Amino acid sequence: MIASRFSFCAVWPLLLLHVSAQGWSLFDIQRKGPPQEGGLRLVGSDLPYAGRVELYHDGQWGTVCDDNWEIAQALVVCRQLGFPGAVSATAGGANGEGSGPIWLDDVSCTGSESSLSTCHFKGWGVTDCSHKEDAGVVCESGQSVDSGRTFSLDHSLGLSEKLGSLFDSGDNCDFSILISDPSDEQVATQTICAHRAILSLYPQLNITSTNLSVEIGQTCHPFISRFIRYLYTRKIDITLSSAQCLHQLSYMFELKQLKEEVGRVFTMLLPQDKTFHTQVSLYEYGVRTMDLLLQENVLQYLSWNFEFLIISPVWKTISEDIMEALLSRSDLVVKDEAFVFEALQAWLKERKDTISLEKKADLLKQIRFPMIPVEKLYDFQFSSDIYHSNEAFYSSAFLKAFQFNTLPFSKIWEHFNNTEGYLPRIYTADPWGVVLNYTSTGYDYRFQYHSYGSYSERMRSFTTPVHNSVIFKEQRVNWQAQIFLYSGECSNQGLTCNSLPLARLYNYDGRYTSSSIVRFSNRLILTCKTENTVFHVQDFKTGMAAIPTNSSMSLPCPCPDNYSFTFVVRPEYI
Repeated sequence: MIASRFSFCAVWPLLLLHVSAQGWSLFDIQRKGPPQEGGLRLVGSDLPYAGRVELYHDGQWGTVCDDNWEIAQALVVCRQLGFPGAVSATAGGANGEGSGPIWLDDVSCTGSESSLSTCHFKGWGVTDCSHKEDAGVVCESGQSVDSGRTFSLDHSLGLSEKLGSLFDSGDNCDFSILISDPSDEQVATQTICAHRAILSLYPQLNITSTNLSVEIGQTCHPFISRFIRYLYTRKIDITLSSAQCLHQLSYMFELKQLKEEVGRVFTMLLPQDKTFHTQVSLYEYGVRTMDLLLQENVLQYLSWNFEFLIISPVWKTISEDIMEALLSRSDLVVKDEAFVFEALQAWLKERKDTISLEKKADLLKQIRFPMIPVEKLYDFQFSSDIYHSNEAFYSSAFLKAFQFNTLPFSKIWEHFNNTEGYLPRIYTADPWGVVLNYTSTGYDYRFQYHSYGSYSERMRSFTTPVHNSVIFKEQRVNWQAQIFLYSGECSNQGLTCNSLPLARLYNYDGRYTSSSIVRFSNRLILTCKTENTVFHVQDFKTGMAAIPTNSSMSLPCPCPDNYSFTFVVRPEYI
C-alpha cells in the first residue's frame, strides 16, 4: 500500500499528496519547527493554554515532577511559551501521564527566569517520581469568553446526514488517513478510515492512491476526525478550542469557505487580550494562511484601539508590514493626526538602524500631514527627533499641509491627484468628539421604567468648525448628540425610530449643511468603560445610528451593560 502525499509552501504547489503543518497553538506562540534544547510544550488538554508540561532535552521529550510545583514555576513556563501569565500550577497527572524521562524534579523558580531549565532543580533526570506526578499548568489565555461555546456551520447540499452516518460507521471504507506529529516520533500514528469516492470530490487533494498522510501537531489530533467528517457532511461545530486547528486544516486542504467561517470565530478573541499579543499573532497567522477576512478583522480591531495598542507590550515589536497596514487606514480611532505622527516617530526611534531609509520613507508617507493642526505642524520642525534626518521629505510634506490649510481645495486639486492624505481618520480630540457616558443597564425597552438618566442627560450640544483647515476656522457648525430610548422621544422630535436605543447627531440650527464643498461622514464609537476597549464603530445614516446588538456587530460586545458613546464629526472635502 503506497501512501499518497502532498506538501504546501508559499505558493501551494499540489505536486504530492501530503498534508503537513506545524503545531501552532491558538495564539500561535508555541515553538514551531524542530524542537530546541530546553524547549517546552503543553500536552494532554484540548485547550492550547493548558496541559502537561513537557521539556525537550538531549534529543528527547520528557516531563516535570510536581514536587514543589507552584505558581512561580508555572509563571516561568507560561512566559517561556509566550502567554501573558499563569493562572495555576496543576499536579498529580491532571493532564494525563506522560512517557519517557522525567527530566526535572524539585524545581525552584523565583518567577523571573526566562526559561524553566534555568531554575534550580536536582539535576537532569534525577528524580524519585513516577509519571503519575507529572506537572502541568494553566496559563492566562487572554480570553474570558467561554472556550466551550459552539458555533455550528452548515454548508450542506442534501445527503449530509446519510454521508455523516457512513463516515461514523466506517463501513466499506477503502481509504486510510494516517495522522502523525512530525515533531515528535513518540506520538503514535493514528488512522482514520474514509471513502475514496467522497474525498475525490475535492480535486485539490489530487487523490491517486489509497493513503493520505496528515502531519500536524499533537494538539490538533483530537479535531481531525471532526474535520474529515465535514468533508462528508459539509457541517461542523466549532469551539474556540478547536478553531485554530480547523482553520489550519482548512488552509491545508484549500477549503476557502470553511477557512473564512472559522476565521470569524477568532474575532471572539480580539477584545479579550489587553496585551495585544493575540491580535498581532492572529494577523500574522492570517497572512501565512492567506485569510484576507481574518487579516481585515484584526486590522479593524487594532485600528479602533490604536491608542491602546501603542502603550501595550507588543507595540515595539510589531512588524513593518503591520505598521504600514495600520497607517494606511482611515478608521484609526485617535485623538488627532499629530498623535499618529508622534507614535510613528517613537516606534522608528526604537528600531533605530534596523529599518532601511526607503522603508522609513514609505511609513512616513502614510502620515496625513494636512490633517495635523498647523500649530503643531509648525512646532514639529523644531521638536521632531527625526525631522533633520530627512529634511527634504518633511519640507515637501509640510508645504503641502500648509497649502491645504490656506488654499481652497479646488486649487490644490488642480495639481495633486492623490486625495488619501487629505482624508481624516476618526479624530476624537476636542472639538471633533464628544462623549455620552449613558449606559442602558437593566432597562427593558418595551416598558418605560428603570431609566438610567433623564432625557436631558442623554443629549449634549457642541460646536465644531465647518472643516479642520484654517480657512474654515471662523465658520462654525452647531451639533446636537442624543440617545433615544423611547418611541415617544422620537415622535416628539418628528422622527420614526425603527429600533431602540438610537443615537442621533445633527446640525440643529441650520447654519451649515453639507454642500458641494464639504460633507460630513460622522461616526459613533462604542467603548467599554471599564476596559477602555473600542468594540464597535458605526456610521450615521441621515444623522441616525442604531445601537447594534451582538448579532449585528462584527465583534461581540465584551461589556453589554457598561459602555459609553463617542460622537465624532468627520468633515471631508468633496
